[in-house]
Amino acid sequence: MGTPDFAVPSLGVLIQEGYDVVAVVTAPDKPAGRGQKLQESAVKQYAVANNIPVLQPLKLKDTAFQETLRSYQADLQVVVAFRMLPETVWNMPPLGTINVHASLLPQYRGAAPINWAIINGEKKTGVTTFKLQHEIDTGNIMYAAEWQIKEDETAGELYEALKVLGAGLLRQTVKAIAEGRAPEVPQANIPVTELKHAPKIFKEDCLINWNAPVENIYNLIRGLSPVPAAFTYLNDKTLRIFKAKKEPASHAREIGSVDTDQKTYLKFAAQDGYISVTELQLEGKKKMGVEEFLRGYRF
Repeated sequence: MGTPDFAVPSLGVLIQEGYDVVAVVTAPDKPAGRGQKLQESAVKQYAVANNIPVLQPLKLKDTAFQETLRSYQADLQVVVAFRMLPETVWNMPPLGTINVHASLLPQYRGAAPINWAIINGEKKTGVTTFKLQHEIDTGNIMYAAEWQIKEDETAGELYEALKVLGAGLLRQTVKAIAEGRAPEVPQANIPVTELKHAPKIFKEDCLINWNAPVENIYNLIRGLSPVPAAFTYLNDKTLRIFKAKKEPASHAREIGSVDTDQKTYLKFAAQDGYISVTELQLEGKKKMGVEEFLRGYRF
């Protein structure tokens, strides 16, 4: 059960290991792009290419869908980047339902663990496999794998790394389940000093506050790149920032003001220094490097 390309390597691992993947459950096709053509999810495309039956329910509580799902008589269900399941679905197989989550649980439960780990300046994250239960992302942990976050790593880069790491961890987990030796550790048994959450990201979360320290702004830009992207305003137009450099410094400039030579650099004044933008997109324009942008923009 999964939708985006993050879930594809995990599905691929199950096929490669010779498990009988009896069906795939994914999101319904959605219109996308200028022509609004129906777009199949990455998981559906992969499943179809491998001749696996695909279910695309609008509602997971739909009785017809659940009857069809039950007819496949799966021993185990695997969830990677999918919707919240009703108990009648996750409790269906005899071996239960497991989830691959892109954080080191119990930290960063929620919809956007990759983004929030970077936004909060974490040095380490990872992936966890766990057994689904009532409360979201709270089930018993089976296995975890760590990833050291690089100083300049973006959410997009971390996403690519963790989808591969997650597939490897799923291989380990399913093998252990099949052999009847998979551990189950209650999350309450794992000591944490402060529980951090990873809620869905909304537009207001993406607006840069130039009164913040440069380190915080830099992490926000990394944690929202490439999508949905941190943004500010330039002459009343939205300016999305994908990449930047932090320049700690004391200064007397007005917070949020722009400094540029109109050729090579574009900086915004923050609380304790500058954020020098290197890749950006002005409303109505394409994404570009700062020098290309400055060649065509007049302040």
